[in-house]
Amino acid sequence: MKYFVRTLLPAVGLALFAHPYAASAQTLLPIEQQVPAAVRWFEVRTPHFRVLYPEGFEDRARRTAHRLEQVHEPAGASLGLAARPVTVVLQTRTTIGNGFVTILPRHSEFYTTFPQDPYLTGTLDWLDQLTVHEYRHVVQYDKAHQGVGQLGYLLGGFGGLGLTTLGIPDWFFEGDAVGTETALTRSGRGRIPNFDAYFRANLLAGRGSSYAKAVSGSFRHYVPNHYVLGYFLTSRLKRTAPDPGVWGTVLNRYYRFPVYPWSFSDKLRRTTGLRTDDLYERTVQELDSLWRGERAGRTITPGTELAVAASEKVFTEYQYPQYVNDETVLALKSGLGHAPQLVELRRGRPERTRLVLGLHHNPEQLSVGGGKAAWLEFRYDPRWQQQVHSELRVLDLATGRLRRPGRRTRYTTAVLSPDGRRLLAVSTDSSYQHRLHLLDSETGRVLRTFENPANEPYLHPRFGADGRTAAVVRLEAAGKRLELLEVETGRAQIVLPAANDNLSHPQPWQDYVLFNSPRAGQDEVYAVRVSTGEVRQVTSRPVGSYHPAVSPDGQRLAFHEIRAQGSRILEMPLTPAAWLPAPPAANPANPYADELTAREPGAATIGPVLPLDSVPGPALVPRRYRRLPHAPNAYSWGLVQSSSGNGLDLGLRAQDVLSTTQAVAGVGYNGAERTGRVFADVSYQGLWPVLDLGVEHGGRRATGLLASGAVAEDQWQYTRLTLGSRVPLVLTNSRMLTSLSVGGFYQLEQTHGYDQARRFINEVGVRPLHALLGTLSFTRTLRQSYRDVAPRWGQSLLLTARGMPFGGTGLQVRQLAAQGSLFLPGLGRHHALRLRAGYQHQQQQEYRFGAAIFYPRSLPYFSTDRLASASAEYRLPLADVHWEFARTIYIQRLKANVFFDGVRAGQDALHRNYFSTGFDVSVVFNPLRLRTPLEVGLRTVYNSYNRYWELQPLVLNVGF
Repeated sequence: MKYFVRTLLPAVGLALFAHPYAASAQTLLPIEQQVPAAVRWFEVRTPHFRVLYPEGFEDRARRTAHRLEQVHEPAGASLGLAARPVTVVLQTRTTIGNGFVTILPRHSEFYTTFPQDPYLTGTLDWLDQLTVHEYRHVVQYDKAHQGVGQLGYLLGGFGGLGLTTLGIPDWFFEGDAVGTETALTRSGRGRIPNFDAYFRANLLAGRGSSYAKAVSGSFRHYVPNHYVLGYFLTSRLKRTAPDPGVWGTVLNRYYRFPVYPWSFSDKLRRTTGLRTDDLYERTVQELDSLWRGERAGRTITPGTELAVAASEKVFTEYQYPQYVNDETVLALKSGLGHAPQLVELRRGRPERTRLVLGLHHNPEQLSVGGGKAAWLEFRYDPRWQQQVHSELRVLDLATGRLRRPGRRTRYTTAVLSPDGRRLLAVSTDSSYQHRLHLLDSETGRVLRTFENPANEPYLHPRFGADGRTAAVVRLEAAGKRLELLEVETGRAQIVLPAANDNLSHPQPWQDYVLFNSPRAGQDEVYAVRVSTGEVRQVTSRPVGSYHPAVSPDGQRLAFHEIRAQGSRILEMPLTPAAWLPAPPAANPANPYADELTAREPGAATIGPVLPLDSVPGPALVPRRYRRLPHAPNAYSWGLVQSSSGNGLDLGLRAQDVLSTTQAVAGVGYNGAERTGRVFADVSYQGLWPVLDLGVEHGGRRATGLLASGAVAEDQWQYTRLTLGSRVPLVLTNSRMLTSLSVGGFYQLEQTHGYDQARRFINEVGVRPLHALLGTLSFTRTLRQSYRDVAPRWGQSLLLTARGMPFGGTGLQVRQLAAQGSLFLPGLGRHHALRLRAGYQHQQQQEYRFGAAIFYPRSLPYFSTDRLASASAEYRLPLADVHWEFARTIYIQRLKANVFFDGVRAGQDALHRNYFSTGFDVSVVFNPLRLRTPLEVGLRTVYNSYNRYWELQPLVLNVGF
């Protein structure tokens, strides 16, 4: 947080100091995510791509490089551009499936672990989907190389180019990429009903929202994210505009002159006659009519809802039901006001919370068996944040005991057998090999690994009631198929042959296998009879039914359905005679996706080839890629940082695409003193300790008393050197987010030509400064919900030591400090209390360091040998609102903070006690239709030193 406070005059008997040009410390560059230093990297090149990959991933790297080259022109056709050559990094050491494109520095990264989420991948290979989606982002950014965008690049590199993209709403970037993956493949999220299910539920429930709310979000209601919103907005224009490349035209006009508010909306209006608000309104009207028409012809099957402890006013989810016994269902509760947690639901009984989860992975594969519950949680390597494991958690529901069988595993799903003794777990290793394992649930020991010679992914395994068979979905070139697996022998029986049908979550029951499918236009539960292959539709609900689970007695089916206020758990009897006829296994008609594909210029050149596994292309020869030779990778230049309103720094920033080395270097000018400086900061993060180096040399100018006794202007030169190391560690292994950071630095500062007889005590004069600085920071806080204003439980500790142990002619000073915080729940659900206390001891006859502990708000800083401070603050939300003021501001939340701060300053036998108290009121808002919220407010504060109240402006969060 930033506080705007005034500089006050010295207090009698205690030293206060303020100087217009206080010595600045080295800029510590941010810690980026890396893989372990021992990982060896390689590269393969094509005409337009350089693909970097860790050792052991060569086959998939080659295939990905060919696939990228295959989509190079088609994926950019509708924007009228084929992107310039780009680097793609394949991250194989993480169990997170994701991808991104950035221009700081310009490259893309694919997180290669195959996700179990069927509503993300559909019927595509994971790397194929990343290839199309992420490459589209590369094309989008390259469109900026024109007009003012190109000028921004010439003046500021990719930093300047990025500034010109800020006026483009993020719904365009993600929605356009989702549309491209839909148009150029047989699947894509635009063809997956779950992708828009919550949006559909909102409209069918009459919960439409304004464009401002849809873009900016809400603390109470679900609003479609920028992927969903953007897909429908961009696709509607692609479907209805005379030119299917209409968005390329809009971007061309935007980048010619993007530097005024609402310029994107204005360029859209000039091209199509529609502002962004108009496009949104017409799209919502069309979707509302389309979805209501589909619902009108749908037969609704009955179901009984299980009672929950949730307000209809705040979006709350109950998902992934699993029977504990015939009367009790375990489900995952989450939402805007709740961190993910396991709850028990029972007919006629109140909801019971069992456990708040940590960083859970693939929650839809929650399983229960033998009185236990099992799921997966992410476990980050303490130092290497690109090495993420996925480990088992098993909860004994009778005793509440939580176990971690196995360590440093890479499972993407794990399900318990009915007796709770064994687990079926799926893994994707760092060479993209997909495996299914049978585990001992007590120890995590692998009992068996099933053969998979074709390396086809295993998806959503689930045991049958006898524990001897399991149903599993397999992905092959032709699509998804459903198999029954004999656990003891490994023999597999195909129940449904491969088809372009997004099968998921199978559940064996008697002679049937229940499963989810979108074949009727939305996701519902179906059943295939194993003996005959006949498929019947089990559920038909207003928006869809998900995650079927059978009660232990085999009489009832539990599932969750999506609603506007959040998913709810329902039950129904299992009566095969009442099941409905099922449509064939294929993608149903989808007006948006079908028309989008028909008009996509790139579809004519790529067709449906992406689902096929064989990729043609010349042989690619791998080469070793070494990190240090590629460290000098300048990506931004021009204005790099400014230390004050009177200063200007020009230079360049560099970072290699593996995030191993960061650097910033440049020249600066101080307008107040009319002096210049040169500086450079480098951080090498490829080793276990982060190594930091900072150098600065410049001039100073000030008027003061010279050694001759005259008052005159003096000029001198200074040189600063900072050299040190940091070890940042992430120690999270539960719902408590935990981190530890240890750092040590050597700082040298000396001057040349310094003639002033008196100097400020926080400046270096004739004698040099040789200092060692050490810090230890520990934080442990409870995972928060979206509506929480602060952590509701946790602790933090900061230890600081600074001194000059070298003796000799250097300045002598020593400072030791400790500060701790305790986070506690407040009186209301989302309120929070924080208590802080700190103590600082400083020997400062010759030099003074700045404060190393929290200091009371609004009070002037007292530089004494001993400082003790304490603070209490209570934070709470006042109101969650949806206030709009024309097209300028959208307000989401009002917040408050009441605080009391105190300090005890001691110097020799003299002691003084002072305090400040007051309250803050702030507002969370979105300006100019930006999705990123800002927070500003006002502080009313009284301090006992000045003895009057002040009103101060606050900028609490700039959001970026």
